[in-house]
Amino acid sequence: MNITQEISQEAMNSKMSSLALETDAMGSEIYLALGLSELSKGIPEAPRVLSLLSLLLERYVQKNEKLMETTKKRGTITIFHGLRAPTLSIRQYIERIFKYSSCSPSCFVVAHIYLDRYLQKGDVYLTSFNVHRLLITSVMIAAKFVDDAFFNNAYYAKVGGVSTAEMNSLEVDFLFSLDFRLHVTVDAFKRNCVQLEKEASNAYPIERPIQVCGLKEGWQSKGEAEDGAKFRRFSCGAV
Repeated sequence: MNITQEISQEAMNSKMSSLALETDAMGSEIYLALGLSELSKGIPEAPRVLSLLSLLLERYVQKNEKLMETTKKRGTITIFHGLRAPTLSIRQYIERIFKYSSCSPSCFVVAHIYLDRYLQKGDVYLTSFNVHRLLITSVMIAAKFVDDAFFNNAYYAKVGGVSTAEMNSLEVDFLFSLDFRLHVTVDAFKRNCVQLEKEASNAYPIERPIQVCGLKEGWQSKGEAEDGAKFRRFSCGAV
């Protein structure tokens, strides 16, 4: 049994009742627009929430990296930092996770909330060097907490391009950074959905696609390097 599954049964029952979207809410315009509604099931295209989330993450990463270039800021590194950012775009990475994990689209909204909590709690800065590991970890944890059925850490490690041992370490670090605060209220979920839609309507063109880690075993963590860069945070604003 892994660390997320050791959450008390009482907490699990509580989250299932609070995160369950009411029947009337599921038919609402915002959920339908994001591909979260029951009415969206059976549609072959990837749910719109994936493209909106990737757009936001690319925007925040690009802002931080521009700041680094102009201010030459340097700072601490985390377990989520990689040494390089190769060829796969954030959108491709998110769509890969969705395709192979078979998790519900709502998991990406919850993962977005978790990611922002991590950035706020841990004083971490979203960059192209850590966004990939943060994504696979937050989505995996969200799937375990939201969905009735989910894959184990070894499977998510293969999807995300890291080793099982590293996936386990990322999960533990993420959970402790959040103080195991995984509960998401229905109101918080709705607010995040509205924010995603609003941010998309105010989106500006991304000057260049943000690259993510290569999907191969042994992808080296930047924590193994002697130094790294730290940026001013542009968080997701999820909570």
